[in-house]
Order: sequence, then C-alpha cells, then structure tokens
Amino acid sequence: MKKNQNEILWQPKKDDGGAINQFAKLLGFNSETNDLLEFSINQPEKFYSKLWDFLEIEGVKGDVAFVKGEHLIDIKFFPNAKLNYAQNLLKGADDDIALIYFDEKGNRKELNFAQLKNLVAQTSAAFITNGIKQGDRIAGIMPNSSEAIIAHLAAASIGAIWASCSPDFGVEGIVDRFSQIEPKLIFCANGYNYGGKRFSLTKKIVEVVGLIPSIKKIVMFDYGGGEEKIPDIDGAISFEDFIAPHKGAKFEPVLLPFDQPLVILFSSGTTGKPKCLIHRAGGLLLNHKKEHQLHCDIKKGDKLFYFTTCGWMMWNWQLSALASGASLILFDGNPFYPSPNRLYEIIEKERASHFGTSARYIDACLKEGLTPKSDFDLSALRAVFSTGSPLLSKGFEWVYENIGDIHLASISGGTDICACFVGGWPNEPVYKGQIQGAMLGLDVDVVDDEGNSIVGEAGELICKNAHPSMPLGFYNDEDNKLYKAAYFSRFENISLSKRLLSNIWAQGDWAVKHQNGGFEILGRSDATLNPGGVRIGTAEIYRQLANVEQVIESVAIGKAIEGDVELWLFVKLAKGEQLDEELKKRIKLVIRQGASPRHVPKQIIAVADIPVTRSGKISEIAVRDIVHGREVKNIGALANPKSLKYFKLTD
Repeated sequence: MKKNQNEILWQPKKDDGGAINQFAKLLGFNSETNDLLEFSINQPEKFYSKLWDFLEIEGVKGDVAFVKGEHLIDIKFFPNAKLNYAQNLLKGADDDIALIYFDEKGNRKELNFAQLKNLVAQTSAAFITNGIKQGDRIAGIMPNSSEAIIAHLAAASIGAIWASCSPDFGVEGIVDRFSQIEPKLIFCANGYNYGGKRFSLTKKIVEVVGLIPSIKKIVMFDYGGGEEKIPDIDGAISFEDFIAPHKGAKFEPVLLPFDQPLVILFSSGTTGKPKCLIHRAGGLLLNHKKEHQLHCDIKKGDKLFYFTTCGWMMWNWQLSALASGASLILFDGNPFYPSPNRLYEIIEKERASHFGTSARYIDACLKEGLTPKSDFDLSALRAVFSTGSPLLSKGFEWVYENIGDIHLASISGGTDICACFVGGWPNEPVYKGQIQGAMLGLDVDVVDDEGNSIVGEAGELICKNAHPSMPLGFYNDEDNKLYKAAYFSRFENISLSKRLLSNIWAQGDWAVKHQNGGFEILGRSDATLNPGGVRIGTAEIYRQLANVEQVIESVAIGKAIEGDVELWLFVKLAKGEQLDEELKKRIKLVIRQGASPRHVPKQIIAVADIPVTRSGKISEIAVRDIVHGREVKNIGALANPKSLKYFKLTD
C-alpha cells in the first residue's frame, strides 16, 4: 500500500499478520493488501468459496457461493448451503475453556465447551417442549452473562430467532423493540448490579409482559445473588426448573439454510422507533469468522475480552469468536468500579490476548490519567479493538503509551450490518487517528454529494457491493420499502456517468479516505454541521477538544438562526472547573488552530451531562431536537435521558 506522511504508531513484525497472510498465500498473493482486497471485491464467487473452506465452516457448502441480483439486497450467498450457527460455535474441545465470567463483585465462573454444550442442549430441549419452533422469536433482557449466551445458542440450534437488550433499558424502550417482533418467550435476569448498587428487574418484567400479549413464557434466572423472587404471573418459571426435566438431553442442532434468520438487532432509535434488523445465521458466522481470524488474528486458544452489553451489536460480534476456538471473557457492570483499573485487573488475571471496548472508554481512561502498562502485566495482550464512536488521535497515543506495543484496530460498521465496513489489518502499520482499511469483500469508498469518489476530504461513507452481513431486511417491512429507504435512498436521484446510484449502501457516516487506504470516521452525516453551507463533521471539533483537559465530554450541533445555522458547542467540564471567559477563549483558540476558523463555535455552553445512546455514542440528534423545541423521538434509546433537561434553552 502507498504510504503517506502521517505518523506511524505501530509496525507489524515480520511474522505478524497470521491467518491473513496464510489466506493471501493460499490465493496466490503475497501480503500486499491491495491485491487481496481487490480480488475479494471483484471475484466474489471465488473469494467466498475459498473463504468458507479456509475458515472451516461446519456444514454443507453447496456448489454455488454467489448469485447476482438486480439490486444489492437481491444478491444471494451460498443459496444451497446448510449449517447451524450454534454447532459452529460449540465445536471446541470438551475440556477447553469456552466462557469466563466476572460480575461486578469479582465473582468468577468458568464453563468449558462440554459444559456449555450440555446447558445449550437442555435449554433447546426445554424451548421445544414449550412450543418454540423454527422462526419463533425469543427475547432476552439480560446482563452480559453466560446465561445470555446459553439462551441465544439454544435458540440458534433449533432455528428460533434471538433478540436482546441490556437490563438498564426502561419499560418503554423494551416494549418499543420487542412488541414489534412479537416474541413467544422472554428470557431474563431477576436483577443486575451496577456501581455497587442492586437493581431489581422483576417489576419491570411484569410491566413488559403485560404490554406484549405475545409473551406466553417467562424464564428468569438469578443474577448476582439477588433476593428477588420469580414473579407471581402466568407462565413464569426459574431457569433451573425450566431445564430440569431435560438433564441428559443431547445437543442436536438442526441444519438450516445460510439465510436462516438468527438474530434481530435494533437500531439506536435516535431518528424514530427502533428499526428491527434481521440478520442471517450464515452471514454473521462467515463474516465474523473472517473479521476475527483474518482482521483480528484471533485463533484457537486465544482469550477475547470485549467490554459490551447485550444491547450492543458487539455482544453478537464477540460471541462468534467461539467458532474460532477462542475463550470469551465476560464482564457485566461499571468498568470503573470498584476501581478505575477494574478491566485491566481482569486482563492481567486471565492473560487476555485481545481486548475490545468503546472509544468513549479509552477517552475516559485518558481523562482519568490511567497508566495500566505501568501497573499491570499486560504482556499476553496482542490487540486492542475500539469502536462505538470515532477514536481520536489522542486515544491512539494513549493506547500505545499506556497499554503497549500491540495491534490497535479501530473498527467501524454498525448494528445495521452487525459487522465492520472498515477495521484492522494485522499485517499493516497503524497510523495515528486512522482506521487501517476496508474489510475483505467490501467495496468501501467515500464520495461527495454527487457520488464522486474523493480522497483526503470529508464525504459520505458508502459500500458499493453486497456482502453476507447485510441484513435480510426489516421485520414486517413489505417489499423492503423501509430497508431500501434507510440505506439506498441517499444517492437515488443522482446520475453519475449514466449510472444511477440507487444501488449503493449509505447508512449516514461522514468520513475521510486517505491515500494509504486508511479511513477516519468523523461522525454521523445526518448530524453533520452545515454553518454557512460548509459541511463539518462533529468529530473534527471533538478531536481538538481532546487537547483541552478541562473538557470531559462535548457535543456540537447546528442551531437554526434566521435561515442559516450557528455552531453551538455544549461542554461537560471536569469537577471543579468553571466555563469562564478565559476557558471559552482557549477552547475557541484550540479549535481555530487545530481545525479552522469555520469550526469555531458561536456559542459555548456548560452542561452537567450529555446524552449518550446505550452503546456509548453521543446523541447529537437528541440534543439538536430538544434545543430546537422538538420532541425527542426515542428517549428509550438513551442511557441517560435525564440529561436532556440541561438543553431546554430559551432564546
């Protein structure tokens, strides 16, 4: 790949790259990234057929890997294949560790593959006994625990469809999601712990069940040693009693089509009621194994620790690493409780090889002044993954200064594809502030408003070809109208070189593509600032504020003023700091010098908190709506909805 003048923070060693170099050689390429990427895009039939074999997908491949279609959503992958997602994840050696689970109190639980497979077999048998069949929906209100994985894999083994959310969702947020898909059974915890406090779920569960008539069975497990009892309502049963009649059940996964629905994921809902995205079993299995083994260098015997909740697509992503023979380290709770170094304690104790988190967590570690490399033995760690929001240059620097000489893979994709558009290449250098490149098989580009490819300047991130992680569609979306409107309408009225651009995926990310093939995600294009007609990605402002230690977090919006917009910046300050005129001047100077004069905000306002979605993304749209006196469309999507009160301003 061509190099530019940006600072390189990490270079792969001669033997780095692992599986991706092996795969390239199998196809007759050297380790040159461009050659392999172009082949994967231009020859999908050969690429995906070879990929299936290389990744050792268990099942019947069939004789066709790729079938063209008029529209991207009409293209088929492995139309004659048969497989089972759960079977592929549970093929590890019986005595190998599958799951290591920590709760906030430090309690540790471990399951090997034989134990996990046995519990999945019992649970799937109980599902069948209770009338669950292929295509039925099972909903989960779950902490990130082994029980969540058992329930999901049990559903997958019989062809039922899993959908989950984290237990901190409010009743409205849960009902907005689950009522659309009409689950027959709900799998839930009796409570959860966060920040040293106990939160009961039993009352919430009763309310939810009362508002979703399709739910006939409530299976509840005890989480964290709570004292809550099983609610006295029809259909409620403990997990132990639910599976007790099925001790000794054999694991008998059903072979299903490649396009068998596996999970329903929900969009954040910041633009309305959450979309219900249906993802296929074969697509997630194949694409996740590709990302894990080729782009993340995860292999048998590794230990992946991804800090996530069951309401984030990264929970599904990390789960698939079992199919590569890796062990999963699970943690549920406040990552800074009882000490800011809680997650690094776990990394050291369990000798984790791969650690994943959100960019927001890395930024919080930076702000806290943590130095984990100095305080813990992180020598087993080979890679760190970051997603959820753009990782700024300061975050890159902090990782290399305070974690170690590891492969830092900033990745970006979304719930929309339950996978990545751009991410890591373990055989390529890491440039400060850049995602390394497009993922194999994805024709990713950045274009201007007319659909022309651009390099080195901000534009719309697009994908020009089909891939297995595209959703099958939206639940109850007749003729895929909502599906096409959500992702293929951005350029539908623009003609480029006599070719209509209505067949290009654009989900609303504002990005820059660099000469070296790297990418920067600047923020949401639908929340992009446009003062004076000049489009500005919000991350361009946040990147500069990383240099202002008094600012913990910030959100920028465009405030409508007499036919134009003014750039308004809201800042959450460190404890004891005041937004006086001196600090305002410094903020403006830093932004002016680091970005441009047009990036300087017209107004800077201090607030006590800033709304974020449950996956840690700053909700610029919610702030924009409330500042303009508009109703916030889906408060249930926010982790901290009470923060909205700070933005109810008067002119």
